[in-house]
Order: sequence, then C-alpha cells, then structure tokens
Amino acid sequence: MTHGNGTRDGGQLADVSALRPGGHAVVVGGGLAGVTVALTLADAGVRVTLLEGRPRLGGLAFSFQRGDLTVDNGQHVYLRCCTAYRWFLDRIGGTALAPVQKRLDVPVVDLARPAGRRLGRLRRDALPVPLHLGRSLATYPHLSLAERAGVGRAALALKGLDLADPALDDQDFGSWLAAHGQSARAVEALWDLVGVATLNAVAGDASLGLAAMVFKTGLLSDPGAADIGWARVPLGDLHDGLARAALDAAGVRTEVRTRVTAVRAEEGGGWSVEVPGETLEADAVLLAVPQREAHDLLPAGALDAPGNLLEIGTAPILNVHVVYDRKVLAAPFLAALGTPVQWVFDRTEASGLKEGQYLALSQSTAQAEIDEPVATLRERYLPELERLLPHARGAEVRDFFVTRERTATFAPAPGVGRLRPGARTKAPGLYLAGAWTATGWPATMESAVRSGVGAAGAALGALGRSRGLLPDFFEEAA
Repeated sequence: MTHGNGTRDGGQLADVSALRPGGHAVVVGGGLAGVTVALTLADAGVRVTLLEGRPRLGGLAFSFQRGDLTVDNGQHVYLRCCTAYRWFLDRIGGTALAPVQKRLDVPVVDLARPAGRRLGRLRRDALPVPLHLGRSLATYPHLSLAERAGVGRAALALKGLDLADPALDDQDFGSWLAAHGQSARAVEALWDLVGVATLNAVAGDASLGLAAMVFKTGLLSDPGAADIGWARVPLGDLHDGLARAALDAAGVRTEVRTRVTAVRAEEGGGWSVEVPGETLEADAVLLAVPQREAHDLLPAGALDAPGNLLEIGTAPILNVHVVYDRKVLAAPFLAALGTPVQWVFDRTEASGLKEGQYLALSQSTAQAEIDEPVATLRERYLPELERLLPHARGAEVRDFFVTRERTATFAPAPGVGRLRPGARTKAPGLYLAGAWTATGWPATMESAVRSGVGAAGAALGALGRSRGLLPDFFEEAA
C-alpha cells in the first residue's frame, strides 16, 4: 500500500530518483523521536528515508482497534511547558486535536477519608510563581496544616537547586524530600502523585536531578507551565496519520514493516543500512530506536562505553480499560489516593464509543502487576472503581481489558544521567535520538521530540546544511 510521497507498506523499497538531490539521511525508527528527526532534516533540505519495523508510526504512543473501539495503548498527557511536543503537534497540524487546559485543575479523591470529605483539587490561580499554587496548597485537604507548610518550604528549596549540578543525579528524590521535612503522607499525597505519573518511579527510586527538573519546570517556572494537555482523538490519528501526512508533504520517504538488520560505515565515507533484500546508502544515519536496539546496531567504536546503554533500566506501565453501560465519571480525569488506582481518564469520545462510558486507568510503576492475569486485575480494579466512583455501583461492565508496556520508559534511577548518551557518536555521520538520550528530561513525549531536534541539528552540520531552520522551543512556556 502506498502512502503519498514514496511511502510503502512492505515489499520492495520505493524508487527515490524523483526526490530532491543533496545529502541523504536514513532515520531508523518511526516513533516521535524518529519522525521529529525526519521532519527537521527534510525542512532543512535534506533527502530523508525513514525506516520503521512496525506497520505504523508513533512508537509507544499508538492506537489499535478493538471491535468498534479505537483504543490508545496507554493514556499520554503533556504539560504546557512541553514546548517541544507542542511544536511537534503544530508541525503535523494536530494542535487543535490535543488542547491544553485553560488552567491547571486536577481532582484528587482520597478513599481513606470519610465520605463527603474525599475530594481535593490541585489547581492554579492567575498569580505569579509561586503564589499561583498558594491557595490550592493552603486548602488541599489531603495534608495537615503542618504538612502543607512543609511542602511550601521544600518547594522553595527545590527551586533553588541547580539542574546543571551533576551531583543531583547521584541522589534519590525520596531521601532529599525526607531531609527537607516531608512526611511519608506528603510524599504519597503530593510529591508521588505528580512524580509517579511523570517519572514512572516513586520518589525513593528516582534521581533527584530528574525529579527536580520535573517540579522546577512544571510547577515552579511559569504559572501556566503545569496546565495539562491530552489528545481528544486517538493517538494514532496524531502520531501515525497526521505524522505520516506531514512526512509525505515534506518529501520524506517512509518505509514501515522494514526492520534494519545492520548499519555499517563505508571505507570511503558514508554509511550502508541493511534491510531485508536491500542495502541503502546514506551520508548520515540517525538511530531513533530504544536503547537496547541502538546498542545492537551500533558499530564498534561508535561509543566509548556502549555497555552503558544496556545498564539503562526500564520501567513498565499497565493500563486498565473498562467500558460501562452508563456514565460513571463526570470529570475528564481524576487522580486517586487510598486505592491501587492512580489516574482515571474518560476516553469515551476519543474512542468512538456511542453508548455508555469508556474509562482508562493509567498505572505507572507497575512492576508488581505487569504480568498478572486479566482475571486477577479485574477482581482487583472493578471493586476499587466502585469505591472511587459511586455511579459505577450497579453499572454493567460491557468490556474489561488491559494493555501492558513492559518497557514503557527508561527507569529514572539515581545515576542514570551518566549512562544517557548525547546525540553525537564517535563515528562521523552517526547520531542517536530517543527519549532515553541525554535530553535532561525523563522518558516523556517531550524528551523524545527534543532528542529528535537535537540529533537532527547535530547531523545538519555534517550534511553541509544550515541549522538556522531548527525550531526554537526551548523558551519557557508562555
């Protein structure tokens, strides 16, 4: 099946003779990092071939069909401060399909509290930092008065940390919080509420450097930085459909179901990229694949310590999907305490469901549950949803299923910063991209896009192209 400008779906590689002349770059991997690399290079006048082993683009942020439902493999959100991902949405024409809240507002329900006193909210006011969260924190019912005051003091200490200090990467966030007077309850009801969702690790397992980056950028940089955005359509419509159309329009040749088996440097300069049945020649190769796959494709000598890539751990995310015969959740999403449930999102409209309501539970740090049988998860989560959502009691469950991403993110453990490579390798013309590379961000869509622009920028000089067209999204969110 052909998709516009030389794109194909399996079979023999498309003819590229009609594409514009100039340096040729091969991008390996069609996730957000790879698509970003390809678009950025093409916008700078480079001839680009994008190779993806799966039958679709989008990496780990994709959709699939389950009967009449269009299901996202997992709930993905971003923040207003995610300027790179927002640039990406704009570049593919998807901004209107994944809008941001007008103002941060997160309902937090604590099932350990008496009925009628379970709901709290984390929301901001139109005031400068840090006053924008002052009223919300002062009235947050899930912490004592002393704990709320302590959170304010810790936040100010966090704001004073220097993110460029490499020593932060060696410390764990939990120990830092304890040293700054944070009780176990404050960690559970506030710091981990945010941190688990953004880092995919509890505070004690997370690098202080990455945690400080998340909280400083998201909550302490700009009043609107933490406003939440999410797709109102299936992720596949954005990361595969619109992305593929943008690639076609940019002249990128996109090949899916095309797995790269080897990458080799040529003696006279340049590169050869092996795919089943054919060899592609390139002036530059950009590996935008997971760290283990990158390790296996890297030629000898490309990195000083290639084994570091295998030491970057991974962390799973479990998603529980429930379709009810009626509406049981009035808000677009909520966060929960006092229950195994972490975050619940209403996916009814995006999935195409016409009757009832479809909820998705996003369960980070799911190491203990990722391989449990569906029946066990059903027995655990349906009663918890009834506790959390009174309208679910007596509602008919029309469908229950789970999606599992065993290697959803890299593990943001202390010391991981030393293991994350930059975009450049020691092999001229070979570059790395991916959320796991040294972007300064945890494993998010934002990190993936930033890595893609960084790798493309590194490659442009080698290809004799100007870096002047690189997107400038590193300013603070407006």
